[in-house]
Amino acid sequence: MSFQARLQAQSFGKDFVWGVALAAQQNEGAHNIDGRGLSIWDVFARRQGKIKGGHKPSAACDFYYRYKDDLLLVKALGFKAFRFSIAWPRILPDGTGKVNKEGIAYYHRLIDECLALGIEPYVTLYHWDLPYELEKEGGWTSYRMVRWFSRFATICAEEYGSKVKHWIVLNEPMGFTSLGYMLGKHAPGRIGLDNFYPAIHNAVMCQAEGGRILRDLVPNAHIGTTFSCSEVIPFSDKEEDVQAANRMDVLLNRLFIEPALGRGYPKDDFRFLERLELHNKAWKYTDRMRFNFDFIGLQNYFPLVVRYNPFIPVVNASEVKAVTRKVPHTAMGWEINGGSFYRIIKKFWLYGGVKELYITESGAAFKDEVVNGTVNDESRIAYFQEYLQAMLKAKQEGVNIKGYFAWTLMDNFEWSEGYKARFGLVHVDFKTQLRTIKNSGYWFRDFLK
Repeated sequence: MSFQARLQAQSFGKDFVWGVALAAQQNEGAHNIDGRGLSIWDVFARRQGKIKGGHKPSAACDFYYRYKDDLLLVKALGFKAFRFSIAWPRILPDGTGKVNKEGIAYYHRLIDECLALGIEPYVTLYHWDLPYELEKEGGWTSYRMVRWFSRFATICAEEYGSKVKHWIVLNEPMGFTSLGYMLGKHAPGRIGLDNFYPAIHNAVMCQAEGGRILRDLVPNAHIGTTFSCSEVIPFSDKEEDVQAANRMDVLLNRLFIEPALGRGYPKDDFRFLERLELHNKAWKYTDRMRFNFDFIGLQNYFPLVVRYNPFIPVVNASEVKAVTRKVPHTAMGWEINGGSFYRIIKKFWLYGGVKELYITESGAAFKDEVVNGTVNDESRIAYFQEYLQAMLKAKQEGVNIKGYFAWTLMDNFEWSEGYKARFGLVHVDFKTQLRTIKNSGYWFRDFLK
């Protein structure tokens, strides 16, 4: 019996949520249309050498205008749920102050279209597109961040709460704080621990405060937040490699969930967190960092194999890449490992205090080409089969995993990778905006029937 024949959608249960995900900044385009303000990514992309190919998100997939056709694709592929984000600069062009009525109206139209098609909207409040005007005032490092974010969350809850019941507060806080405020590889391009520490703390505070706002304002709300996560594996059994892996685990997996669960910042021999811990104790923030989420979203793209490296500041660890280890990997060099996906699901479930898990993003980039009107992405189909099988195993062992969102509906602006990295179930020709369903999209259609 073939792998594909054994794997069936009904094995996950009739109430299991199958969805597809995308983000405003990566898809909408229309960056200066109908009153939208600039985001940090609009500005960051202008800086030479920051985005591969000099690409910019100003047009992206033109989803702002093509959302009706694209939602028909979601329905045609068999998905019953659609995860998208609300662009903060489209609602509040200056980050605070005057509300943009055109922006408000756009998301009403988008949500209404989802509901008309029988597609359940899952709305992410923050998916990395901070208004540039707030960045000029300090962005995620500013002590005013919680106040700014609370206003944005309140507006969204009041406007859309009667229609939207499933909410995600933050997308991958470790991603946007580390890449944007410590390593400088993502917008806004800041570097150093003096930026990273306050960005971490403000993100922790916002994820809890956003949850409380939604709880107060949206009747029967189903509230979650999402974390990027990676199983961290020591390269060898040497003690120095094991300790290096432990330090990376604190950063990549523990830093944001433990405060949400009421445990404060992770306790470890890792002196990196001492400053956060002192700040936390001094201001008695532990209660304000806690929120009883209805679900936690996991986004796992690769395991991380690390070895001790004294020349890397703070963590004293460096990655041993999949290419070097000669293991299966995607076009971006990310290791393909369904067993690791299973173990990271189990790790988060075993925390206790997590009621439900969703896989809120999952997918892979490959070098897709349209040949005679077809995109034959067999590698992506094999990837989904392997990862869904791993998820099913975890579910059958008692993990309360309730849904899976494929990343992503269509090829889009993949942050610093520009338009080179293609994750979509649908191919996009960025010159013509022509959509072509890939074979992986057809595979999902048949799988979900």
